[in-house]
Amino acid sequence: MKKILIFICIALGFAFNAYAQDKPRVVILTDIGRPDLEPDDTESLVHLLCYADMLEIEGIITSTGWNCDPYPTGSAAYRDSVVEAYATDVNMLMKRSGQRAFAPLKKENGKQKIGYWPSAEYIRSRCKMGSQCAGIGVIGKDNDTEGSELIIRLADEKDDRPIWVCAWGGANTLAQAIWKVQQTRTPEQLKAFLHKLRLFTITDQDMVWSMRENLAYSSHQWMRREFKDDLLFIWDEGTWNEQCELGKRNWDKISTLIQGNGHLGEVYPTYLWGVEGDTPSYLHVMPNGLSDPDDPTQVSWGGYHRYGICPDRETTAWTCWEQPMRKTSIDYFTRFYPDQLNDFIARIQWARDGEGNRNPVAAVNQNSSVKPLVLTALAGKSVKLDASESYDPDGDALNFSWWQQAEAGEDENGQTLLDLGDTTQPSIKFTLPDEPGKEFHIICEIHDDGPWNLVSYKRVIIKVL
Repeated sequence: MKKILIFICIALGFAFNAYAQDKPRVVILTDIGRPDLEPDDTESLVHLLCYADMLEIEGIITSTGWNCDPYPTGSAAYRDSVVEAYATDVNMLMKRSGQRAFAPLKKENGKQKIGYWPSAEYIRSRCKMGSQCAGIGVIGKDNDTEGSELIIRLADEKDDRPIWVCAWGGANTLAQAIWKVQQTRTPEQLKAFLHKLRLFTITDQDMVWSMRENLAYSSHQWMRREFKDDLLFIWDEGTWNEQCELGKRNWDKISTLIQGNGHLGEVYPTYLWGVEGDTPSYLHVMPNGLSDPDDPTQVSWGGYHRYGICPDRETTAWTCWEQPMRKTSIDYFTRFYPDQLNDFIARIQWARDGEGNRNPVAAVNQNSSVKPLVLTALAGKSVKLDASESYDPDGDALNFSWWQQAEAGEDENGQTLLDLGDTTQPSIKFTLPDEPGKEFHIICEIHDDGPWNLVSYKRVIIKVL
């Protein structure tokens, strides 16, 4: 009994640390539409709302994409149907973190902590219409929308957290917001506005499919060209394709364990072109301990990206379209996909049943933050990393795996590979090479032995002195 009480006290302490952290902020730009035309956005939205306790969903803004220009306003009903499914299932999902009630809407509009499930009222209040026409040509004084005004308002809030705009279709709603700030504020104020924003685009969809090679038509190119020094821009070309293909290969599992399970599963449509092609945009931001989203070289569930020339051959951004970056990004994405899918399935089961498995909490050197742990050490000296105080909230046994992400950081040639010893133990000890000024990225990956073998991570960055 004494051992059990000690475990509970330790667990509650770490849980407090884990759930006391602020959620990342995300704004979704989606061309969600009819299931016979655009089912993947609906799929990605179901997936997203199953993680409303992990991501602060600041906006779900409908806009144009490859399948629609202009955007039919009636298609916003497909977004709303997913939100209503969430409204029914959220009382079950809340049991996952022991939440018994919602905060008042005014408080929900402030900072939300990881582990808090927002009310359906809050989610509904964040559903807006964005630009209904595509391209840079419509940006200007007559194109302000509820969506672009929301983005401006969010960036103006006294909140140091960046806003990740995840573009599932075109991103010219964001371009309109930037244009208006450029016209109405000083250059210094514009810089401050841009520094609050991050943009992750699933390819470039600011035009209809038949025009997809005309990248100069897109407002995305304008944003990359005009604000390359101030707007963190990720142009994904690779992981979204793999998300689609892996979903098709795993469709039997998805159709059995996600579709039709809970009200959210009931509105999860059958795929047409691919499965959840837009999901990597917010998986990149997922606070599971694997990465700092502001450094796209740190591999995440959304892939791996480096700064360089874009497919338009004119502008630069964070991207992964060229080899060997593309292969590296897809290899990691493929590696993580089973855990990503199992995690989603486990959450759908919570939506259906109000019970299920929960992720372990990874703690290295007593640090359980989802942010990377940064250490300094002398060149040529040994380093010990100890994850023995990691735990599982359900009491499941833990399996450890330590590995090095050699591609992370500023050195495009990669890090020297370290001998980490027995990487299946709770702690490891290794010797740093004689390389002052370098940094090494070590990942502690922990699975539980409960249903779906859920995972958590802890990234450790060692700066060599």
